[in-house]
Amino acid sequence: MPVAQSMSETLREPTFPQAMEIAAQWLGLWENGELSDEVLADRVAELVASRDGARGFFVVALAGDCPLMDRLPDPLALALRNAGAGVVDLSVRNLAMSTAMALHHQGAGDEQQQAGSERVALRCRELLRLLDPTSVRDRLEILLAACRGEGEDVAFLDRWGYDPEQRQAIAGAVLAVADG
Repeated sequence: MPVAQSMSETLREPTFPQAMEIAAQWLGLWENGELSDEVLADRVAELVASRDGARGFFVVALAGDCPLMDRLPDPLALALRNAGAGVVDLSVRNLAMSTAMALHHQGAGDEQQQAGSERVALRCRELLRLLDPTSVRDRLEILLAACRGEGEDVAFLDRWGYDPEQRQAIAGAVLAVADG
């Protein structure tokens, strides 16, 4: 199989670790001015088309030091918006997890980790404001219901062992998306 064909196949269905590696390379090129906003948007659109690809991209883009998510280029914002429900779902889950972890790190006295989690939560809120409003609202309502102990996301919150205080903070983060 030719190399170009196998690379194309990798991009179509990358593993989570492959997606993180690919995203890190692309963000580095973008940050150094070696990749245009438009080319980055096209590549990210391909990557987020699969669940593991999207997960890998968001781990790197949301938690990393690259300023991409702090000043999201319009072509990339459009690509993420067009990616649909999968990106909305991961963005909402990342908002919940980073909010809960910020509270956990605060309680443990780990200011550096707390600041990192708060940055991820802020990036998620800003991203959610750029995605399809109807999809975002519907997905946030599911998470908000889970914070009250109702619905399909209760299992998600239970799986991570979030306590009542963390669930209250997650509910506040959900409401903050709408307030922005």
